[in-house]
Amino acid sequence: MKIIVCIKQVPDTTNVKINPETNTLIREGVESIINPFDMYAIEEGIRIKEKHGGEVIALSMGPPQVEQALKEAVSLGVDDVYLLSDRAFAGADTLATAYTIAAGIRLLKGADIILMGKQAIDGDTGQVGPGVAENLGIPHITDIRKIESIDDSGHIIVERLLEDGYVRIKAKIPVILTVVKEINEPRLPSLKGKIKAKNKEVNVLTNKELDIDMDRLGLTGSPTQVIKIFTPPKPSGGKILKGETKEVVAELLSELVHAGIPVGKKE
Repeated sequence: MKIIVCIKQVPDTTNVKINPETNTLIREGVESIINPFDMYAIEEGIRIKEKHGGEVIALSMGPPQVEQALKEAVSLGVDDVYLLSDRAFAGADTLATAYTIAAGIRLLKGADIILMGKQAIDGDTGQVGPGVAENLGIPHITDIRKIESIDDSGHIIVERLLEDGYVRIKAKIPVILTVVKEINEPRLPSLKGKIKAKNKEVNVLTNKELDIDMDRLGLTGSPTQVIKIFTPPKPSGGKILKGETKEVVAELLSELVHAGIPVGKKE
């Protein structure tokens, strides 16, 4: 079985900074990590390989520094790694990103199961997984909390997390699954894995290797763009009411009436 895990390198959430001129994240000098939700995708891919055999490939898109994240994936048990890296890919929104990643997957001759975290912590859109599936013309199921079974007829049964429970879904392979943290507990890298990662060469793919429409890449292919980013002003004024409940309620009602806000009961 062939499994591709799509991962993203994101800034550590405690160190996010914005360039006020370009309205983009400042990545230089900022510690980066593998998107936390993608760690669960990596673990699930390795577990599928351990149970059903095959190989696990990690694929990412970004600048050369993303090689570090891909090597970390190798230390966890991934077999091979590919990086989509080209200046033409820069500034991509989720639509252009999904298109580019799908082109990379096609170049790798696809996979039986493609795994991703449910969303990236720097964007929080959850759009790339379904977008890649649409570009590839294959099914996708989001928010997977458990892979129940994969049978020899090419079908997979999963549990999709809902707000008030879950639903069991059966799909035909190949399929894209985006996973939630309830699916597993990611392992730590082994000493053997660290040694393998240190010596592992990352396969870098540019737009020259991909069968791709240049007008659908990067900023040019991104219909959604950030116009302005700003910090909301701190609230001014206001009053904190303290005391016994009856006193606080009475004072609150008085303040509302003084502000011209109706507080009477509606008949």
